[in-house]
Amino acid sequence: MSSQHPPPKEKPVHILVVGAGAIGCFYASRLHHKILTILRQPSKNIYVSLVCRSNYSIVARSGVQMKTRTFGDYTFTPAAAYPSIPAAASSSSAPKDGWDYIFVTTKALPDIVDDAAEIEPLVRKGPDGKSCIVLIQNGVGVEEPHRKRFPNNPLVSVVTIVSAEQISQGVVRQNRWTRTSLGPYSDGLGGRTAEGKELARRGQACTDDVVDLLTRYGGIRDAESYDEIGMQQVRWHKVCINAANNPSSVLSGGRGSANMVMDPDLRLHLKGCMEEVFEAAEHVLGEPFPAKLAKPERILTSTERNTDGRPSMLVDWIHGRPMELEVILGNPVRIARERGYEMKRLQTLYALLKSAQKMRKESTEQDAKRQNGAKL
Repeated sequence: MSSQHPPPKEKPVHILVVGAGAIGCFYASRLHHKILTILRQPSKNIYVSLVCRSNYSIVARSGVQMKTRTFGDYTFTPAAAYPSIPAAASSSSAPKDGWDYIFVTTKALPDIVDDAAEIEPLVRKGPDGKSCIVLIQNGVGVEEPHRKRFPNNPLVSVVTIVSAEQISQGVVRQNRWTRTSLGPYSDGLGGRTAEGKELARRGQACTDDVVDLLTRYGGIRDAESYDEIGMQQVRWHKVCINAANNPSSVLSGGRGSANMVMDPDLRLHLKGCMEEVFEAAEHVLGEPFPAKLAKPERILTSTERNTDGRPSMLVDWIHGRPMELEVILGNPVRIARERGYEMKRLQTLYALLKSAQKMRKESTEQDAKRQNGAKL
């Protein structure tokens, strides 16, 4: 008499998303979504947890309400929610063998926060660098601090064009798009040593695994895997758009992207910034952008239709928040300069906005001191 044995269970995949803002919640919910709404049990044993900040209490209590253009409305209940990184690192509910993937989806502000140092308590290092770090952040150069701090851990670099916002605490709306580009990071150039090539190989394996999780289980059909140089080209191409539109929207007095490109003088300025990034990227990476990545004039024409778009720097400036100046402007300027190419337009934008942010911060601090003095 033959006996049937149940198929062996797949090893659980433990993912921790650091940053429970709109982008973090969107990706976390897609990786965890089938657990709640279709199978009522983990699909491929994927357990996704969140490190929250101001929205911790509501997320821990009732999850995240997702209102998405692509997937409809649903509730995302993470495997666990933590109020901080130390809490996640020391919690009894954390996986015994550590996190397989640590997604960093916070705003990249290296002049204010060292993200690599922040997540160190979560990362399994060891000789094989077990934990894979996945960086979903804007700009270029965001990977290098992690590479220096975690020399043996695989890194996956991610560029997303998802448009999403947290419309209230615990409520996230995805407005449009799901395209996600992923690739490994060893040294930014594909690994120039034997150790670098091995890191690139391991990073590529993690990249392909994350793409599989996003497409097969998360339903994000346009998640794409790149090699290391290809991924850096995608990063520089997005900087081409962000470094032109973001600072210019602030310095032009608050004009939106479509409004700027319809102004002949501003359009000429934006095109000049984009062309400068195209030239710098070729100097840095040693290859021109592939033909499938849109050239400046096509980007500008496409921007004409984005009538509701307000660049993120403008939104941050309006609300008095720090802007991502270093990764969108400062890093590109410095990296290109190291390769012998001066980005004069971006250098000017960087210097002006850095000064404006510094002056406003000092003015705000002086106003606060005067108010405190008046109360005394």
